[in-house]
Amino acid sequence: MTAQTGQEQAKVKAAQTAQESAGEPKPPWKALWVLALGLAMIVLDSSIVNVSIPAIINAININLTDAQWITALYSIILAALLLPSGRLGDMYGRKRLLQIGTVIFVAGSLLAAASQSGSMLLMARVVQGIGGALVMPSTLSSVSANFRGKYRAAAFGVWGAVMSSAAAIGPLLGGLFTQTIGWRWIFLVNLPLGAIVFICSIPFVPESKAQGSGSGSGSSLLSDAGGILLSAFGSAFVVFGLIEGETYGWWHPAKALTIGSFTWPQSAALSVIPICLALGIVLLACFVALELKRKSSGRLVMLDVTLFKIKTFGWGNFTAAIINAGEFVVIFTLPLYLINARSLNTLQAGGIIAVLALGSIVSGGLARFVSAKLGAGGTVQLGLVLEMVGVIAAIACMGTTTPIWLLMAALVVYGLGLGFASAQLTSLVLSGVPIAQSGEGSATQSTIRQLGTALGAAVSGTALSVAVGFTTPGKLAAIPGLPSGLSDGLVAGVKSSAGNMISGMRAQGSHGKFGALGPQITDALTSGFVQGGQMAMAFACVLLLVGLLASIAVRKAAEETQSR
Repeated sequence: MTAQTGQEQAKVKAAQTAQESAGEPKPPWKALWVLALGLAMIVLDSSIVNVSIPAIINAININLTDAQWITALYSIILAALLLPSGRLGDMYGRKRLLQIGTVIFVAGSLLAAASQSGSMLLMARVVQGIGGALVMPSTLSSVSANFRGKYRAAAFGVWGAVMSSAAAIGPLLGGLFTQTIGWRWIFLVNLPLGAIVFICSIPFVPESKAQGSGSGSGSSLLSDAGGILLSAFGSAFVVFGLIEGETYGWWHPAKALTIGSFTWPQSAALSVIPICLALGIVLLACFVALELKRKSSGRLVMLDVTLFKIKTFGWGNFTAAIINAGEFVVIFTLPLYLINARSLNTLQAGGIIAVLALGSIVSGGLARFVSAKLGAGGTVQLGLVLEMVGVIAAIACMGTTTPIWLLMAALVVYGLGLGFASAQLTSLVLSGVPIAQSGEGSATQSTIRQLGTALGAAVSGTALSVAVGFTTPGKLAAIPGLPSGLSDGLVAGVKSSAGNMISGMRAQGSHGKFGALGPQITDALTSGFVQGGQMAMAFACVLLLVGLLASIAVRKAAEETQSR
């Protein structure tokens, strides 16, 4: 069976090469740049918010948990809806879904910009997530459907470079807008981007869909509503548990949970968190079982689980998820360190983090040539090694007096790795997926990446909070004359404000409520926060190491496929 599959893939590749040499029209390069801009708009919105979190916390009075949800909820909605969106694109047209999603995303951006409360902003992020879920798989599946042979690697290289560069440029734009015209412009910037994508898609992006698609298929997809609900709620419960574990207690209740008229009391024998995690895992297991049953009976499935039998697809997706989680921890932690521990403003912090883009753009452009020497798998591994070197160097540079340019140099190295890994991992994941299932495969790949991002959003705040809670009490205990009962409240304040409280205390000096002890307390909190940030970054490095180990299996699978 495996040999037969390899022979079939070789025949398809030979036929594609023959068609190209026989004068097949060149791929639609203009469409690629429209699709890349659509992707950049969605990815940008994931990272542009992070550096503006302190300003948003102050403007609409939210805490660390709410701040995490501003980024995590967007990722959760994306992860929940990418699969059905990818299938809808296969059936009704990827260009059509791209345009509809762009309109919805822009509407959500307007709502976010007008938000006056945390709940309104979270609602807007839901709308943005719905629109983004329609746009993202449409861009990747359109690239997969319209680019073949020698053009395919170049197209995926552009796609990967745009994705990593947009994530890196986001903090710079976030800092620029927040520092000059206000944080609401981090959402308003999507209006002109969305207009360009919508208008230019009309003449430049070819419509594509899977053969045999139509209304009948659409009604069949609705019959898999159970699969949609199981995957959505399963993801939501897991990510909720990860995000709120520190708040409500990982095993014993730390506080009561109230949602509407429902209350989980603090006096309960067990925290709500392990129950949510277990329920989420069970729902996701039921989703996999349901999709396998539907597939075996010949019915349309939202996710063809058998795609994971393709080793490059299975191991590649796992690698992508872990890498995305680690990368998010880095992007979440650094702005908070720069603003709260180094006293930089949002524009300065965003500019420093944006040097990631320098390395990412360079390596993204070189990835195709490096891949010719090392192979796609080797290029991914080189990228991950450079990312880890960059993170370790950044940890070493995260002091209170270390020259900032050293940190920037470390981030350039990290960006180089980001470009190499992102540009080729996507191509590697989808290399064995049949063309007829490109939308489904693309949506699955995007879904798992977003789940990784959601996981990163969940664990980043938790990792930072736990680390700060571990490092800061000892720093405060060393201050002579500090009342013993004051330490816990100070630590809790730093954790809940993501370190933002430190900036306020630093500005007050010895004129605050702590008097002459104020500067000493501020220095102790800053030192503890810096060490906590270093521990969170170390956790990111561990995740990248796991991704590197998993990429070995991806490379081996790719080499086995090529040798057949």
